[in-house]
Amino acid sequence: MFLIAGLGNPGKEYEDTRHNVGFMVLDKISEKLNTSINKVKFKGLIGDAMYKGEKILLLKPLTFMNLSGESVADAARFYKIPLENIIIIYDDMDLPTGRIRIRPEGSSGGHRGMDSVIYQLASDKICRIRVGIGRPDGRKDPINYVLGKFQKEEAEDIKTAIEAAADAALCIISEGVQKAMSIYNGFDAAQDRQKGKGSDLFDK
Repeated sequence: MFLIAGLGNPGKEYEDTRHNVGFMVLDKISEKLNTSINKVKFKGLIGDAMYKGEKILLLKPLTFMNLSGESVADAARFYKIPLENIIIIYDDMDLPTGRIRIRPEGSSGGHRGMDSVIYQLASDKICRIRVGIGRPDGRKDPINYVLGKFQKEEAEDIKTAIEAAADAALCIISEGVQKAMSIYNGFDAAQDRQKGKGSDLFDK
């Protein structure tokens, strides 16, 4: 069994904000797997599905970002999911908007939600998919930036990145993290757009 958790903040006021990219990717995965994330359990919303013979639990923590690990740990312990079968998806200001990076382990890079996951699971050997949201210019407060919505000019790139991140998570499950890294690390939605790819992904 695999656990895929997308990190974000609950509530209408946080929908479609940069900090909620993890939730957006989870919604795209649930769409691909023809399931819904609507049951309340483990301090979050959950859904389940089968993919390539593997059972998958999808989780959106409702604890607010900085306590995300409580929800992830509750679900992982209840189902006895090993660390190597946990995938965490979240936003990253250190990556340009639309860039994707997969790592099988390591520090949180200062992301409070991932900090909480590492603390609650007592390990940093947790696979994660980071989706770039870029950094604000020097005059803008980082907190207001991550809690703000994407600008119109960012919309196409972030949609393409969300699609790719969802595919990357499923690739980790079916083909392993190393294979997924070889395919998706360095994925850049802006370059993809310039090549004329991905423009119809969300018109289907």
